Amino acid sequence: MNFTMDDSPSENVINEIRTGLTQYNAPFLENIPHSKIAYYATEDNKKIGGVIAEIWGNWLLIKFLWVDSELRANKLGSQLLKGLEEYAQLKGCHSSLVDTLSFQARPFYEKHGYQCQMVLDNYPLNTSLSFSTKPLIHD
Repeated sequence: MNFTMDDSPSENVINEIRTGLTQYNAPFLENIPHSKIAYYATEDNKKIGGVIAEIWGNWLLIKFLWVDSELRANKLGSQLLKGLEEYAQLKGCHSSLVDTLSFQARPFYEKHGYQCQMVLDNYPLNTSLSFSTKPLIHD
């Protein structure tokens, strides 16, 4: 048996390991629907903001939300988030999870009903990572 430390793995190496893990877990997760989604705004055929997420089972997992810096005060981020959440509800999602490395993003998500579940201070350096959730369906 040989061990290799690779401090700049290729996409092939990363995919090989990811595929191995995915195949191992497949029997346990095979009936859980999983899809990637993107919702974005354009102006003059140029993206001015967007959100990338996944629907896994009945959860919406928000990965990235970006708005062009010149448009951040005009509620475009709020519109993107609301549209994504509405779509997720139509697909059967009852809750949403977001993790963010940006200290500016936490107040944005809290304003939209997300509650911070965990904070990792000084991750990866002198910043913090927050995990927040929000129920999409209210009783």
